Amino acid sequence: MAFLRSVLHAAWMLLTVVPWGIYMVVSSHWRNSTQLWWMAVRWVSWAVAGARVILGIQVRVTGMDNLPLGQTSPAILLVKHQSTFETFLMPTLMPHPLAYVFKRELLRVPFFGWAMGRLDMIHIDRGLRAQAFNRVVEQGKRLLAQGIWIIIFPEGTRIPRGQKGTYKHGGTRLAVETGAPVIPIAVTSAKVWPRKAFIKRAGVVDVAIGKPIPSQGREPDELMREVEAWIESEMRRLDPDAYI
Repeated sequence: MAFLRSVLHAAWMLLTVVPWGIYMVVSSHWRNSTQLWWMAVRWVSWAVAGARVILGIQVRVTGMDNLPLGQTSPAILLVKHQSTFETFLMPTLMPHPLAYVFKRELLRVPFFGWAMGRLDMIHIDRGLRAQAFNRVVEQGKRLLAQGIWIIIFPEGTRIPRGQKGTYKHGGTRLAVETGAPVIPIAVTSAKVWPRKAFIKRAGVVDVAIGKPIPSQGREPDELMREVEAWIESEMRRLDPDAYI
């Protein structure tokens, strides 16, 4: 049954992403970046709804009251990364447009990547590390000033359930450079949507949003250690079976 549901959900994703991707590319010629963002949120909400209806994946969120208030209040979201699911989920939860920091290669993915290329996000060339970070800071300052929140997966890649990757300090470096607070977020998506797995399972994904951590006067490494400690302790609280 799980295999059949996964096939149906994959079909749902494919059937919806093709017209959406085309519509995003065409619409980019006359819509502004904010309008395009909320068009993108509409599609990821379909993906999340499909996961709920077809796969039986429910979402339980705590800490929404920790998100900054105000139309232009800055924030940098540092999110635990276990599967593709949180990539779709985060835009549906947040009251602000988000700008993902992602590798440029994703822009070549048919339809999905083409649509992402029309959004005001930060795509980087990992082969040019110094120049890549300068680009992140330059664009990050501009986006944060517009009320767009930056979202980064500090481990850099999807991490198997019950494991911890290397937390890279790019996100906290950006926070220190811009003065924006960081918001740590724990996500237990691998319980139902394992890393690189086709078959998904029914269950509950817990999302815990931490309180904003000020970045002013902090060192990036030390700030990232605080973020890492909070996220990993929350992961053990939310998914204790994975850490036995």
